[in-house]
Amino acid sequence: MYWRALDIESPGSKWSGLFAEYWPDYRKWWLKEGEAARPTYAECRRALKQHMPEMAPLYDDLCTLAGGGDHAARFLSFYNPPAYLSGCSQAIWAGKEPVMVRNYDYNPNAFDQLVLRTDWQGRKVMGTSDGLWGLVDGVNDAGLAISLTFGGRRVVGQGFGVPLILRYVLQTCTTTDEATAVLARVPTHMSYNVTVLDKKRKYATAMMGPDRDALITHAAVATNHQENVEWVSHARFTATVERERYLLNRLRMHKDPEEKFINAFLKPPLYSTAFGAGFGTLYTAVYRPRKKQMELRWPGTIWPLSLNEFVEGAREVLVPGAA
Repeated sequence: MYWRALDIESPGSKWSGLFAEYWPDYRKWWLKEGEAARPTYAECRRALKQHMPEMAPLYDDLCTLAGGGDHAARFLSFYNPPAYLSGCSQAIWAGKEPVMVRNYDYNPNAFDQLVLRTDWQGRKVMGTSDGLWGLVDGVNDAGLAISLTFGGRRVVGQGFGVPLILRYVLQTCTTTDEATAVLARVPTHMSYNVTVLDKKRKYATAMMGPDRDALITHAAVATNHQENVEWVSHARFTATVERERYLLNRLRMHKDPEEKFINAFLKPPLYSTAFGAGFGTLYTAVYRPRKKQMELRWPGTIWPLSLNEFVEGAREVLVPGAA
């Protein structure tokens, strides 16, 4: 896997070039159910303006940079996108320093392989890209970190793809309390568990879904179900209950040192090699929001990144089984 870390201080030609590179593949994915299955541009912008009004000017700028096309603008809204499934595990370390660790389990052929550091609308953000402005995890300059897992439910409804919601939280929030207020009100098109951790080590997990109110919990662990297992075959295949129990045991019984806790994510049962089914572990991320730092980890490889001292770069990473 070829990874890049890019600093895009403001929307411009650099982002436009990225979009041109990724758009052909994203367009095929976005249109796979036919254009009529996706909302119109007017519906997309109206929804964004209603639920994430602070993002509307940035959205308009990105649409222009993407060439001003109708399909691109609708895709960039993240509103009612095609359904997609992932795995993932995430947990808050039990020590004094606020640390969040997560595995991202997904299809390697449908992934940006990109860390973006942005300074948009006066807020510095660093995280793992999805859709070239959405994020699947990240941290901001207020010392707030965020990460997602799939919630393990089949239902699809009216709402946003969750990576844009994560971007919105990091663009507009500074604390866990502010973040959970956003997560409680912005609609998502599928079920997700979103964990937030701030620099004072206050954390929460929002169990979100398109057909019911978000449940804000004090859970330190999230895998791929919510209060109960609702999609039994998916739960069995992804071992979501086993992974949750394993993490809870490490937090409650063993009280692992930080490095030992992190390394547990690089081994079974948390680390997955089910790449053929679209649920292999593409990376492990470690977030330290007080320090405004993140690390990407793979077996035998660590890539440290700092929001305040960000260095662009690229890595060719060997992920066993992902070829």
